[in-house]
Amino acid sequence: MSTHESVAPAASTQRTQQHRRYLMCRPEHFTVSYSINPWMEPARPTDTARALQQWQTLYDTYLALGHDVELIDPIDGLPDMVYTANGGFVIDGVAYGPKFRFAERVPEGPAFMEWFAANGFDVVEPAEVNEGEGDFLLVGQTILAGTGFRSTGDSHREVGEVFGREVVSLTLTDPRFYHLDTAIAVLDPVEGPSTGSATGGVERANIAYLPSAFDEASQAILRERYPDAIQVSDADGAVFGLNSASDGRNVIISPRAVGFEAQLRERGYTPVMLDLSELLLGGGGIKCCTLELRGVIR
Repeated sequence: MSTHESVAPAASTQRTQQHRRYLMCRPEHFTVSYSINPWMEPARPTDTARALQQWQTLYDTYLALGHDVELIDPIDGLPDMVYTANGGFVIDGVAYGPKFRFAERVPEGPAFMEWFAANGFDVVEPAEVNEGEGDFLLVGQTILAGTGFRSTGDSHREVGEVFGREVVSLTLTDPRFYHLDTAIAVLDPVEGPSTGSATGGVERANIAYLPSAFDEASQAILRERYPDAIQVSDADGAVFGLNSASDGRNVIISPRAVGFEAQLRERGYTPVMLDLSELLLGGGGIKCCTLELRGVIR
């Protein structure tokens, strides 16, 4: 864990750690036996033991930082189940379930929804194709929603109806960044916009994003709503630097995203460098392996 900061952040950039509760799944059956994104090459060998070791380090890091981690049992034949971020979207104890685009992942949907129900969440079964927190990110009171490769635009309407929140649609155009959480990192979510109404204005929440992953209209939306956002380089985006997890102070990122690391330190965050290179062979990184469970369950 890298926590050294060469220069103490200014008072205006002091960051406060917030408690998180996550859902994860051990990659006991991890392999790449099919290809549904550009990162997956079935002919390239994978090392399940190494994937487990890297995943365990992530799990242990969350616990060391004081966060709670729940586990869903892995299922043989579902190697992508380790990417729990795609297993749903949870706010205030309500779990909006996934409906996967590709047949290989479809059986994961019922498994996740059964886990939510067994653990006290109110489960909403989706009608529209969506891949959970892979394409839905909560930023303050706003849901940023991705489309272009996996989740459909109709799911943006549906998720807004389920949670009664403003939904901002963003279109991904680079197949390497097929989920929104590969192109945007939510660093320090806070409540509501700083100016304007609840349906617009400049957001106070901090995000980082990769401009080149989006179409021009989406880039304009991000610039307008988040003028102080960190814009990462193509080089840092290409190593899944934005597929990260933040608790408001500590930001767990790929050790290869060196430019993003420096940008985070400049803003007063503490980067925590963690290698998930084996799981990247399946097209997933730190955030992909992490589903946030928001709200107190009954």
